[in-house]
Amino acid sequence: MGSVYLDVEFLLIKKILPKMRNNSGKKTSTEKITSYRVLNRITASKKMLSIFWTFFKIGSFTFGGGYAMIPLIEREVVSKRKWITESKMVDIIAISQSFPGAVAINSATMIGREIGGYSGAFLATLGVVLPSFLIITAVAKVFTYIEEIPIVRAAFQGINSVIVALLITAALRIGKTSIKDRISPLITITGLALLLGTKIHPIYIIVIGIFSGLIFYTYKKISGKVASK
Repeated sequence: MGSVYLDVEFLLIKKILPKMRNNSGKKTSTEKITSYRVLNRITASKKMLSIFWTFFKIGSFTFGGGYAMIPLIEREVVSKRKWITESKMVDIIAISQSFPGAVAINSATMIGREIGGYSGAFLATLGVVLPSFLIITAVAKVFTYIEEIPIVRAAFQGINSVIVALLITAALRIGKTSIKDRISPLITITGLALLLGTKIHPIYIIVIGIFSGLIFYTYKKISGKVASK
């Protein structure tokens, strides 16, 4: 459908619009408006394609689940393309992991929505999901025959080791951006202790973090009002 629109726009620019010019050869106001709309549509189409291709690449070269994808997403959309800021990326990750679903898919949907509206959200989600769907569909047919081959096991062992590095990198980068006050390290250490030392479900720890943040925010607000008086 997008290619049809571009073909029609090309026809407007090359064939129809020149006939709309007045006798002096200058562009009419109608032609200027139409040209502007055509260029806007072409630019939007390129942006949508860029969103899809960016997340398709991320989905194609990420192993180890959603959190291992975060450093690649951050490098592409924050450092390289500068579609969103680093602080916005941290907020998106925090929201994504607070709702059902894979954090990488949720993050891709929210980032796509942020930079390209609902079309961007759909294309980002499709791009990040499609590679794994295609690869797993193909590998599932042959994996049972190759999983015991030594070279295959060695390759997966190497991948697992790299995944640990990706997860540590993601944790350090998020911590660098999100831990900025005195209460944040305390919440982080408490959450880590609960995760490692208890059998509490992670969703409850997220809820504890939410309420801790709300309590701290309320305390700061009340303290500020008291100090101002």
